[in-house]
Amino acid sequence: MSSLSRELVFLILQFLDEEKFKETVHRLEQESGFFFNVRYFEEMVTNGEWDEVEKYLSGFTKLDDNRYSMKIFFEIRKQKYLEALDKKDRAKAVEILVKDLKVFSAFNEDLFKEITQLLVLENFRDNEQLSKYGDTKSARSIMLGELKKLIEANPLFRDKLNFPTLKNSRLRTLINQSLNWQHQLCKNPKPNPDIKTLFVDHSCGQSQPNGARAPSPVNNPLMGALQKPTGFPPLGAHGPFQPAPAALPTSLAGWMANPHPSASAGPLGFNPQSNSAMLKRPRTPPTNNPAADYQTADSDHVLKRTRTFGISDEQANHLPVNILPVGYSGQSHGQSSYSSDDLPKTNVMTLSQGSVVKSMDFHPVQQILLLVGTSTGEISIWELGSREKLAHKNFKVWDHSVFSMPLQAALTSDYTAQINRVTWSPDGTLFGVAYSKYIVQMYSYHGGDDFRNHLEIEAHAGSVNDLAFSYPNKQLSIVTCGEDRLIKVWDAVTGAKQHTFDDHGAPVYSICPHFKENIQFIFSTATDGKIKAWLYDNMGSRIEYDAPGHSSTRMAYSADGTRLFSCGTNKEGESFIVEWNESEGAVKRTYNGLGKRSVGIVQFDTTKNRFLAAGDECLVKFWDMDSSNLLTTVDADGGLPASPCIRFSKDGILLAVSTNDSGINILANPDGIRVLRTMENRSFDPSRVASASIVKTSPMTPFGASNQSAGPNIMDRVTPMSSMAAMNGDNRSLVDVKPRIRDESMEKSRIWKLTEITEPSQCRSLRLPDNTTSSAMRISRLIYTNSGLAILALAANAVHKLWKWQRNDRNSTGKATANVAPQLWQPTSGILMTNVISDTNPEEAVSCFALSKNDSYVMSASGGKISLFNMMTFKTMTTFMPPPPAATFLAFHPQDNNIIAIGMDDSSIQIYNVRIDEVKTKLKGHNKRITGLAFSNALNILVSSGADSQLCVWSMEAWEKQTSKNLQIPPGRVAAPVVDTRVQFHNDQTQLLVVHETQIAIYEAPKLECLKQWVPPETNGLITHATYSCDSQSIYVSFEDGGVGILTASSLRLRCRVSSSSYLQTNPNSRVYPLVIAAHPSEPNQFALGLTDGGVVVLEPLESEGKWGTSPPLENGAGPSGLTTGATGTTDQAQR
Repeated sequence: MSSLSRELVFLILQFLDEEKFKETVHRLEQESGFFFNVRYFEEMVTNGEWDEVEKYLSGFTKLDDNRYSMKIFFEIRKQKYLEALDKKDRAKAVEILVKDLKVFSAFNEDLFKEITQLLVLENFRDNEQLSKYGDTKSARSIMLGELKKLIEANPLFRDKLNFPTLKNSRLRTLINQSLNWQHQLCKNPKPNPDIKTLFVDHSCGQSQPNGARAPSPVNNPLMGALQKPTGFPPLGAHGPFQPAPAALPTSLAGWMANPHPSASAGPLGFNPQSNSAMLKRPRTPPTNNPAADYQTADSDHVLKRTRTFGISDEQANHLPVNILPVGYSGQSHGQSSYSSDDLPKTNVMTLSQGSVVKSMDFHPVQQILLLVGTSTGEISIWELGSREKLAHKNFKVWDHSVFSMPLQAALTSDYTAQINRVTWSPDGTLFGVAYSKYIVQMYSYHGGDDFRNHLEIEAHAGSVNDLAFSYPNKQLSIVTCGEDRLIKVWDAVTGAKQHTFDDHGAPVYSICPHFKENIQFIFSTATDGKIKAWLYDNMGSRIEYDAPGHSSTRMAYSADGTRLFSCGTNKEGESFIVEWNESEGAVKRTYNGLGKRSVGIVQFDTTKNRFLAAGDECLVKFWDMDSSNLLTTVDADGGLPASPCIRFSKDGILLAVSTNDSGINILANPDGIRVLRTMENRSFDPSRVASASIVKTSPMTPFGASNQSAGPNIMDRVTPMSSMAAMNGDNRSLVDVKPRIRDESMEKSRIWKLTEITEPSQCRSLRLPDNTTSSAMRISRLIYTNSGLAILALAANAVHKLWKWQRNDRNSTGKATANVAPQLWQPTSGILMTNVISDTNPEEAVSCFALSKNDSYVMSASGGKISLFNMMTFKTMTTFMPPPPAATFLAFHPQDNNIIAIGMDDSSIQIYNVRIDEVKTKLKGHNKRITGLAFSNALNILVSSGADSQLCVWSMEAWEKQTSKNLQIPPGRVAAPVVDTRVQFHNDQTQLLVVHETQIAIYEAPKLECLKQWVPPETNGLITHATYSCDSQSIYVSFEDGGVGILTASSLRLRCRVSSSSYLQTNPNSRVYPLVIAAHPSEPNQFALGLTDGGVVVLEPLESEGKWGTSPPLENGAGPSGLTTGATGTTDQAQR
């Protein structure tokens, strides 16, 4: 079906929904398979309509499509079975067991046997795993939460959960436009055409069925901009369609699309000359019908895509596919399906800040980090997992001499300042602080307790009331506003002032930068209740509105950037929280439930594109965005001020609320509680809190946040923390900041020594079981699955091996571990995943593979065609690209799983679209075969490495080469003429690990400046492979002598060496060593080795140790960020 036909289906769905043809709507959803209505699905599950549930699902997936689909069907049928048992209807339970659940025995026979055993129990709750099963209603609710997460993770639903954002009555509008066009073609157009049918074209001839009629009082031309003097009334005047209200003249969408009023054509149906004057005309939103939606079918308000607040279109395009912001339209048909149970309402901890909290913000990536600003000017960073204040800093001016005399005088008389706002940059590498005296301070954040002075700006005369980040001209900027009635824009790198806006007549209270329709703009609100909008130019404010009640107001968009809200309090204490119709500048909905006489200005926040929260009357109040009535309230165990400060974490699982006694209560939903408990169970190590983006996945590897196990389990309800990612919006480097010099005594330096692991008793190791005929074939490639539940190896004979760990008493998580042996897994069919091989010796071929993000598919080659395998069934889905040339390296595009980068043995790189079987482009820049590929979302580049020891950087937009560089071979070393060079991005997506047989090096992309280099002693032999740990804090390096070195990534200093004698049985006649090394995707101290004898070994430190050695004492300038261009690290001999 063509894309236009697909869009027509969506228009029909909207029309049917508006006309209340509910059953037909859902039937079309199912039969087309274009839109999965989660809310409808939720209703059916809640009501136990199991046959209808499966029938609806059948339009989108089948049971055996993938592991997510399998688990969805399993959960539904298991619940149906348990409900029959609960009703003591054994006959029904047996029928379900035989007809519905038997199919799963082929995949997990033990599980089916266990389910069958429930029949003999008087009460199935006697089964330990089902002991907490409540009543039917609660069980369905719990299962529903699980199903929604599985559906969101299932790639088959990926583009089907989000109904397109459409104007109201879009299909009717298109029909009206068509009729208007037909009317313009009439030879003698009549002033009042009479529309009687849509079955034939319109004509004004008297003999035509769609001819003229007598004048009618209804005459509202939809095509008012046409030059012809006449037009059609709305179709609703002659049939079932209801006329849409006409567009109002003051349109936000209008001034964005036509930013210069004099050139604007005006909204449809209005005179352009009058429209230009109206742009500056104040207008108070109507209040007689606050719930009315003023958006019309002819509105210019079009949302082409949803995006996260503060992230531009270009940057949103750089986000990984699995974490792109999911938006839901404001209309009922496409609404999201969260319930109030998803709200963080449970008080899980109280932090003692020590002074009154004025502003808070959760880190956009590390969401257990909370930034706090107080009334005394103190900045704090809290780590919620350990409840520890990582760092804090009191108000202090860095350099008095550069400031104006009024500021110096103000500081002389009173050297204190209140913090009005703290906020992180979108990628979490910077944060800003706005003070009540003149100043804005910017800090760069490097993880843990490490934040450093970056910029200090005298921003405003008097108080700086608000601060935010934005991306005009594709570079990071800071927007501020103040008591001096000004708004200013600053360069976030240099601090240079870019713009000043001065049209407010009162102190500016808040700002809200945003991006829409390729236009960057800023909303500002003042203490006199005026709201203005600005473009980044010198043309003055574009529109002016009055806030409800003329209140001091803050504005905020929903997380997907499609809905605008404001909340404020006026001088009489009246508070208002409303949703705006941007295209009309009118209040779309007013929310009820705020107090009549608020103390202070009520603060609010939004989350999940579905909920609003405000601190009022010593409570936290919640609303569903689509309902004016108060949803629920919580008192957070009491002790809240009248108008507490509140802040959601970015994924909405945590909520921070200020308390009366200068503390902070942390509220959590079930997911938040689970995340915090997980963190509490791990002893806190600041090195785990990585700079900027610890959980960001490196595109060249399968590493990522642990995915949910999607295999069927009898009582599997645990959901992991969502995988998150952030991106760097500014490719320029920050101004140089001198590294901190830590106080390390000479005595401490003498005490430290390299940790040597030489005996099996000094670590935990496990050789994975293998009784196959290919057990002696060397391991060419090795990888953990993204879920961390299995290890996949590719042997030199082109055969894949998959080891899976089971969840049991010894391994409660089911993740890979050295404590428990896994199973060498094969499907019941007994087939193997075997690559197509060429005529040459398979052991001489270069092997490569890449795993999809959801672990469902692996793409692999061993000198022959590239094969795509189903990881559940081991079946070959397709083969393509027969040699020559042969593929030597594979990497999935981070934004589109259908596109892969293929490195070839003829030195080229092919960008290939699997879905349409087409090579999009071919990149040429190397002289020998490609040995490594790595994508950076933040920089929008692909880095390649070749057997020619050369690195190349390619733009992902135009696929053009940006730069290249040859590796610096260490003095005294000679590189082989053909040698594998590997590349892998750090979690920050900027630093690049380069692995060569002679060295480990860190480069900074995209310019490829060498920051550090580590050269091992020649006694170790050559480096065979290396990789970052999942948190990018360590680098694991394997050698030809069988040893493994563990380096501290920030300093490239060796801290631990693991000898082969600790994990290999001694055999003087065999020379066994690791060829490849892989890091666990969520356990930073676990790695696996693929050996020359065909073995795979998993290694972990002793539980009593917890990690691989301790880092060497830091020398001056050698801190985590003290990397300097061209700096060369010492060998480990020098360290000893």
